[in-house]
Amino acid sequence: MDAVAEPGPIGPLEQEYRRSPAFRAVADGDTVTRTHWHIAVANGLGWGFDGMDGVIFALASPLIIKDFGLTVPEYRTGLQIALLIGIAGMYVWPWLADRYGRRTLLALNIAMFSLMMPLLSVTYSWPLFVALRSGVNFALNGEWSLGSMLVAETWPARLRGRVIGINRGTWCFGAALAGVIATWVIATYGWRIAFAVPAVVALIGVYVRAKCPESPYWVRLQDRKHRIGQAQARGQLLSAEDRDWVAKTRNRQLTQLFLPDMRRKTAIATFIACCSTTIYGTVGGWMPLYLAQERHWATATYGKFYIAWGLVGFLGLLLSGWISDRFGRRPAFYVMLAQGAVFITLWVFATTDLELWVYGLLWSIGFLGFWGPSMVLTAEIFPTRIRGAGNGFAWSVAWLFGFVLWPFVAVGLQQSTGSFAAAFLLIPVAMAFMAAGVWWFTPEYAGKELDQISL
Repeated sequence: MDAVAEPGPIGPLEQEYRRSPAFRAVADGDTVTRTHWHIAVANGLGWGFDGMDGVIFALASPLIIKDFGLTVPEYRTGLQIALLIGIAGMYVWPWLADRYGRRTLLALNIAMFSLMMPLLSVTYSWPLFVALRSGVNFALNGEWSLGSMLVAETWPARLRGRVIGINRGTWCFGAALAGVIATWVIATYGWRIAFAVPAVVALIGVYVRAKCPESPYWVRLQDRKHRIGQAQARGQLLSAEDRDWVAKTRNRQLTQLFLPDMRRKTAIATFIACCSTTIYGTVGGWMPLYLAQERHWATATYGKFYIAWGLVGFLGLLLSGWISDRFGRRPAFYVMLAQGAVFITLWVFATTDLELWVYGLLWSIGFLGFWGPSMVLTAEIFPTRIRGAGNGFAWSVAWLFGFVLWPFVAVGLQQSTGSFAAAFLLIPVAMAFMAAGVWWFTPEYAGKELDQISL
């Protein structure tokens, strides 16, 4: 039976939450209910439009560079400033979720990044554009951890990898939708009109609040804090387990990540996250520019490519989620990383447009598929008391490394060689490095309850 929290009497906060049928549906037993599907759909929609917003930036980059009269290094610098500020959101949102709950923060996060995107469409100053994009990134980045945590803490353990993988896969549909927008909106009407589209996404925040309950893990954690606080106030002797828990929680959340029992897990999660962003950041942000400037594809052409690329990439996340639950997280990493490394190498050396299409669509399977076990592992490896802080730390460090610092290497190679090909060939090397790290250091949590993984 898939119990979802620590054993013990129902606390006052949980009693209040249990008035909601939706909360009871995810708090009791392992039966998948309509409420579980609401959570998965809400998270999937959030990821989908996260992908749409993010990829629109990449697809519009050649036009933005031209519109503002920028060089590639100037554009990279502005991009990195926005990414650097956005890193704060990567940590702050899940950190707040440890204090105020998963559901409320997820709804607020989706509404914020959706409503801020249209402001960019009326911006004609490059510094102001960078400032506003920094705000979008700050809001957008919270989706990475918030949605995955809510799914991990509500869905049965036997399905956790599959559901998070599929949810992460809806990012691909968002990327494909961005391709549609690039092909039929940006190519015809310009990038500014396209940036106004995401305003409608804010309605997902309303859906989250209306249909998704709070995480039972988080609710029971608050009741545990309350129970221990009352016992201490009355001078009662705590159990050995509670004393150990209190000793850990006296430290700040960030400090708890580096206590003896958590150092290895923090290092593993950060390694997985850093490899993920480095692999994606090398080609994800620069592929449209590469196809436009070096392969001479028109905006509509690479927009259509992104439609197919995103849809085919979903198959990788669907497959990796199934492998994660059926055979384990590590096999899912191995299969996806190996497949992506082979076909992206062939893609870089492609000489015809047909080869670019075929190899490009094939490498999207592994290139996007390995994100499934990445998001599952970082969502499940930390205990509930610091799950948000742990996710925030791992992914904020990863963003700093993969999206802010590593682009200096990618663009530096492009500037010195005249092509992004050399930078793209580093991706198979990074994939092999990630697979080796998974082999040597990563634990296997397939099918385990969150409280079996870490207390």
